[in-house]
Amino acid sequence: MTDIKKTTARRNVLKGAAAAAGVVAAPMVAGQTGPISMRWQSTWPAKDIFHEYALDYAKKVNDMTGGDLKIEVLPAGSVVPAFGLLEAVSKGTLDGGHGVLGYHYGKQNALALWNSGPAFGMDANMVLAWHKYGGGAELLAKLYASIGGNVQSFLYGPMFTQPLGWFKKPITKTSDFKGLKFRTNGLAIDLFTTMGAAVNALPGGEIVPAMDRGLLDGAEFNNATSDRILGFPDVSKVCMLQSYHQSAETFEIMFNKTKFDALPAKMKSVIAIATEAASADMSWKSVDRYSKDYAELQTKDKVKFYKTPDSILQDQLKIWSEILETKSAENPMFKEIVASQKAFAQRAVKWEQDTVVNRRMAVNHFFGAKKA
Repeated sequence: MTDIKKTTARRNVLKGAAAAAGVVAAPMVAGQTGPISMRWQSTWPAKDIFHEYALDYAKKVNDMTGGDLKIEVLPAGSVVPAFGLLEAVSKGTLDGGHGVLGYHYGKQNALALWNSGPAFGMDANMVLAWHKYGGGAELLAKLYASIGGNVQSFLYGPMFTQPLGWFKKPITKTSDFKGLKFRTNGLAIDLFTTMGAAVNALPGGEIVPAMDRGLLDGAEFNNATSDRILGFPDVSKVCMLQSYHQSAETFEIMFNKTKFDALPAKMKSVIAIATEAASADMSWKSVDRYSKDYAELQTKDKVKFYKTPDSILQDQLKIWSEILETKSAENPMFKEIVASQKAFAQRAVKWEQDTVVNRRMAVNHFFGAKKA
């Protein structure tokens, strides 16, 4: 089935959910006394640092509203499967959620441009800059409206470039992916499929068990801390670093729109500010935690890290160009988002590359050149 047919098929589901939300969501009425309680779900296992980020976000909102809003966040699977979050929030089964836009790929492939697209040389923080100041937020709202998504979305939490993945042996060339049973998500599905892999898009908590049972030959999830907590070192001792499949991902905070719209204006403002505060805190926490776990993966877990060969990275970029051309021809909104993102990136990345000094020289000076 083509992406357009999938989108059409699912549009009716989400539109039905949006219509039902007026009944199910039960918005707060003016003059309501006492705290407003919301039940959320993340798309992450309870033990993952990503669920910790979701809890951190809820605490910031709860604290900043002085307890007037109380958000409870449940882990993935508590109410719905991880990939069912959008529909559950849109319908009002859940009041909100914490996840990534790529998990909604099956409902509208253009949503994944915010998390697993090529990003045109931008890092995740620059993608957030495009989202806030370059028209991305308006395009996302338009995109959700086109599929009947009854959600209010906030993006936050820039992620670092993700590893190519975990494998049985080092990946040395693109052809090594031919026939490889591999896990990824979002538009990266198209990328790795074109590279020859047999892709299975599993949520985070199901990846390691699948590798353990031999259902996967390799997989990527996100970062040193998440990968370590989820047990990747128990099923693989080889991790390939650097890739263009998810070089600029961000998290999504999602409210049921009916319920969000019914909140007092002051509370909406606090939520927006809390989201930006949580974004900064998450990015700082990730530097601390990921660097510690990266070291311990090598010393305690005996994992060997390898840099992805440049030849594979160059092939990824070539394939991205092909994917963008194909998807843009099939999906007008995909084409519109790509054009907006690319125009912003061309200006922003040139400024950044011309301005920011390469840190490698300083690292080599103060800590000694690292052997290849």
